[in-house]
Amino acid sequence: MYFEHSSDIWRQFPELVVGVIQTAGISADADVDAPIAELIEIARGRMGNDSESLLPEVQAWRRVFSRMGLKPTQYRCASESLLRRFRKEGELPRIHPLIDLCNAASLVFATPVAAFDVAAVAGYIEVRHATGDERYLSFTGEIEHPDPGEVIFADAAGQVHARRWTHRQSGLSAIRPTTSDVLIVAEA
Repeated sequence: MYFEHSSDIWRQFPELVVGVIQTAGISADADVDAPIAELIEIARGRMGNDSESLLPEVQAWRRVFSRMGLKPTQYRCASESLLRRFRKEGELPRIHPLIDLCNAASLVFATPVAAFDVAAVAGYIEVRHATGDERYLSFTGEIEHPDPGEVIFADAAGQVHARRWTHRQSGLSAIRPTTSDVLIVAEA
């Protein structure tokens, strides 16, 4: 399995910085309470009483969303949505140990961190512009088709694993209790 950004994405966003990790053998039984608590305290200290919209990383993603023709307060990058929820609720929901760690890291660095179940990905993931023929499975089970030109995470079978770049992940490759092999992607 490999992960890449299309040459069009690199031309349009040459300032992009990407980190990718593929790992096998994760477990839903891992105890991650201590590292998550530590990361959450760091995030609390970093945010203080300020709005997440003041963070330079969030401002950078808002500029990217604007360049994609999206309203950045209508379609927020995943890290901004997470920070916003954290500011309002004071905590994050617990989903799966890996997702909980990724979310906590996303809070600290104000950077979107996505995790994909490799078993649900056909061949590879490419961040590219949609043609409009691809299929996206929402978490509610609905099938959607991204608009042509929308930035998506797509695999070899035309399945979309994330829409509007870092806005919304697909239910298709979501991490589940049975997931063992994952691809983790952070983009800044």
